[in-house]
Amino acid sequence: MEVRTRFAPSPTGHLHIGGARTALFNYLFAKKHGGKFIVRIEDTDLERSSIESEKVILESLRWLGIEWDEGVEVGGPYGPYRSTERVDIYKKYVDILFEKGYAYHCYCTEEELEYQRQQLLSQGKMPRYTGKCRNLTDAEKRKLEAEGRKPAVRFKVLEGVKIVVHDLVRGDVEFLSDDIGDFVIVKSDGIPTYNFAVVIDDHLMKISHVIRGEEHLSNTPRQILIYNALGFDLPQFAHVSLILGKDRTKMSKRHGSTWVEQYREKGYLKEGLINFLALLGWSPEENIEIFDMQYLIENFSLERVSKNPAIFDLDKLNYINSQHIKQKSLDELTMLSIPYLVEAGYIKETEAKEKFEWLKKIVKSVYEGLDYLAQIKDKVDIFFNNEVKIEDNDAKEVLKWEHVKHLIDVFESKIKEAGELTVDTIKALFKEIQKETGYKGKNLFMPIRVALTGKTHGPELVEIIEILGKENILKRLEFFKTWYN
Repeated sequence: MEVRTRFAPSPTGHLHIGGARTALFNYLFAKKHGGKFIVRIEDTDLERSSIESEKVILESLRWLGIEWDEGVEVGGPYGPYRSTERVDIYKKYVDILFEKGYAYHCYCTEEELEYQRQQLLSQGKMPRYTGKCRNLTDAEKRKLEAEGRKPAVRFKVLEGVKIVVHDLVRGDVEFLSDDIGDFVIVKSDGIPTYNFAVVIDDHLMKISHVIRGEEHLSNTPRQILIYNALGFDLPQFAHVSLILGKDRTKMSKRHGSTWVEQYREKGYLKEGLINFLALLGWSPEENIEIFDMQYLIENFSLERVSKNPAIFDLDKLNYINSQHIKQKSLDELTMLSIPYLVEAGYIKETEAKEKFEWLKKIVKSVYEGLDYLAQIKDKVDIFFNNEVKIEDNDAKEVLKWEHVKHLIDVFESKIKEAGELTVDTIKALFKEIQKETGYKGKNLFMPIRVALTGKTHGPELVEIIEILGKENILKRLEFFKTWYN
């Protein structure tokens, strides 16, 4: 049997972290077994669905490197791949359920359904449809239709049936049909519900494994009833754990950004995000945390997926992403950083190519301290303004040292005499100053750092001096002396 998995988002917003993880697990499982990964769009929520959301979701998947073999924008033998384009297909199977006695029309209004719900709750019972329209006569139906009521279609659930979900992650999970009640499979506007459409689509698209979030587990018995009523073979189900915040509550904005675009905009690498997503509920046999997509394809298995909730830890994401930043080539890292430098106003987009080698030196000096690339905007300001502001209290304390003025004068004269400022010539220059003045260590380097940057911390001082170059250094020293005196 060919392994065929799918990701079927509803295009009502962005690609959330939970959805991205579901797509990744389906993709990895299919690739591990030499199968196919399908993406289809479940746009049965007509009011909230939009083409814009669909585009955002698909673009996010592609950015992550999760490419699909069949589906929307790609095509394939089992299309169309949007639910609203498959209404005629669904109708055929609704008719079959009517013929088999598994479906009936329901004319209940929203108000009537809410009344039934409240009545059951007041009796301490689980809310479910009471079957009010189950046995209407033709005359009763005509009367209701004459009132202008448009019926929905409900699935007739047999009483006293035990439904077992054989779950590849959770083992056997049992449900009782008496707790479900007759459920809607086609809304009064003629659009099928999720629970009905998903069964037809998964069957016709030959989906072998349905891998999805734990929140869908309660839908599965309804879907199994439809599979059985239509005589379809069941796919294998696997429900992966919920994603919780560090406080073990449902993930929300307070735990960090909730959709993929936000992480992309902040400058998280796709490699870092994929690495982190994989660890939300799965663990490799080896004791490692940093890996790439190829490793995941080779090592992913549902046996290593945990039943326990996954914890979204932003600190862990930052650590993982920082490791992937360090693995990038300097050229690629610089290219990825340029948009943030442009956004901050440090350079113009038209200057990037001309200044690329200089920008590489800047990126090299700060990249090891980055968790994500947008942070570079706050770490490189020392290279772009010769009017140094000394607002840091520690830096102000340094300027109270008695030898500061003398040291800066000596440093300035050495810079004026120097030829090209390279790492080697700068180190030699510091040795000369140390020999002539006797200043060394913190007493030598800290006042110069403060004079050039206004800060007591930052990149290596030798790197700062090389990047700034003689002209900028002399401008800063002149500004510093004017201000300091």
